[in-house]
Amino acid sequence: MNVIITGASKGIGKAIALKFAESGATLFLCARNNDTLQKTIGEIRHLYPSVVIHSYQADLSIKVQVEDFAMFCLKIGVPNIVVNNVGTYSPGKVMDEVEGNLEKALNTNLFSAYYLTRKILPSMIKNGSGHIFNMCSIASLKGYEGGGSYGISKFALNGFNQNLRLELMKHNIKVTGVFPGAVITNSWGDFDNTSKRMMEPSDIAQMIFSATQLSDQAVVEDIVIRPMLGDL
Repeated sequence: MNVIITGASKGIGKAIALKFAESGATLFLCARNNDTLQKTIGEIRHLYPSVVIHSYQADLSIKVQVEDFAMFCLKIGVPNIVVNNVGTYSPGKVMDEVEGNLEKALNTNLFSAYYLTRKILPSMIKNGSGHIFNMCSIASLKGYEGGGSYGISKFALNGFNQNLRLELMKHNIKVTGVFPGAVITNSWGDFDNTSKRMMEPSDIAQMIFSATQLSDQAVVEDIVIRPMLGDL
């Protein structure tokens, strides 16, 4: 099983890579920082020495690099699973956030998934199977104070996810939107999670992996998962 994971060097992406490595999948991992990516790959191989990993350094906010990564993967093999996980988060209000915030958020959170999926889909359709996950966030579902461009980009990703699902039903390709609440990752800086207020990246990885284990005729359309005490 070939699994593409973007933003795979840390946080949720790293947890997803670890989970699929445990199952014996062949991994195609991409991240912007190659040093961090190679460190993560080393950790995965230490735990699962037989795992096959193909890595690629790219900034997926840049269209040509997205397409280059897609071609890199397709030259090796057609993916069975694609996890569009890469993302960026910058808090702010629409009326006064930093100039360029929206463009950055859209390029990373939306267009990376859009262009990668478009490049890979013809091969998946030819195979007549596959599963695409889009990391939408609960910010895709409801506006919140300080959401700004991040929230806008995630709403857009949810729209992409919903349209893609409708288009790909007839091709036997599953599409799942993933809507996590607060997860303890680097985006939260030095947040003290000793009280377990936030979820773990492994929680999201487990849900994604479980969604891939169903029969061909069943699809988990949306995964909405929050901390036990609710949103922050």
